[in-house]
Amino acid sequence: MLIDDIKIKVRAGNGGKGCVAFNKIKFSRGPAGGSGGKGGDLYFVGVSDLSALKQFRFKKDVMSEDGENGKGQFRDGRDGEDVFIKIPVGTVVHYKKEKKEIVKIGEPVLIAKGGLGGKGNFLFRSSRNTTPMQCQPGTSGEAFELRLELKMIADIGFIGFPNVGKSSLLKELTKADPKVANYPFTTLEPNLGVYYDLILADIPGLIEGASEGKGLGDKFLRHIERTKILFHFISAESEDFKKDYETIRNELGEYNKDLLDKDEYIFISKTDTISEKELKDKLKKWKKKVNLISIYNYESIEEVKKILNKIMKDK
Repeated sequence: MLIDDIKIKVRAGNGGKGCVAFNKIKFSRGPAGGSGGKGGDLYFVGVSDLSALKQFRFKKDVMSEDGENGKGQFRDGRDGEDVFIKIPVGTVVHYKKEKKEIVKIGEPVLIAKGGLGGKGNFLFRSSRNTTPMQCQPGTSGEAFELRLELKMIADIGFIGFPNVGKSSLLKELTKADPKVANYPFTTLEPNLGVYYDLILADIPGLIEGASEGKGLGDKFLRHIERTKILFHFISAESEDFKKDYETIRNELGEYNKDLLDKDEYIFISKTDTISEKELKDKLKKWKKKVNLISIYNYESIEEVKKILNKIMKDK
């Protein structure tokens, strides 16, 4: 089960408190209390693993280490260790009335700052206060609830109604291994594949009313936002190509009108399931530039690869 929208609580480490102590060496009995260590910071680091948010399925609280308290004989407390949490690239982090986006693999993004360590009494010494009895507590690390929303980053998004052959083509073009069969329902999780330098995303099938919450609702519409180009699939078995096309386009526009401005290629899939005459009759009713494909037709798959190669060259 893909987790792509979840709330968690984070807390950076608290700073350690300073120490009140005095030197044990004879003839040098001044203040010797060390300061507390800084609390550890909390970072998010982008990874390519789409399932990385599964770590929060049961563990909703994440925290970094507290700073150590100061000690006697001028010994400062150890700083708390920073924590680096792996989350998928494409995740939007909503918190503190702002948001940050994780867009690069391996780049740490600071989310919560650790607290500062308190001063020990050694730092309060002065000519007027030779035996200071005061020290500082450490400050608290930042702590808050945040929301993680995954929006996949892909070069090309495969869209269309359920069971129109998107997963089958992804499997044919890449090493992705989605579950493929003539299911009467849609894929429940997005699948990613890599075609040379291009990332292809099979977006679970949409239905009419998805933007209003029907079916899987707009759960996966947000994944389309980050794709640069759309491959729109319509099954050759459809009774009305134009109606299917306009239904999906309407759902995209209802969710975000900017989706309608993306470059788009239209594919009539599963052409092996109907006769050539029947296919031509359907195409006459809808004068639109389309590409005819079947995973059982080698030449049609090669044509798809030519399109991908051109996109890759332009990229």
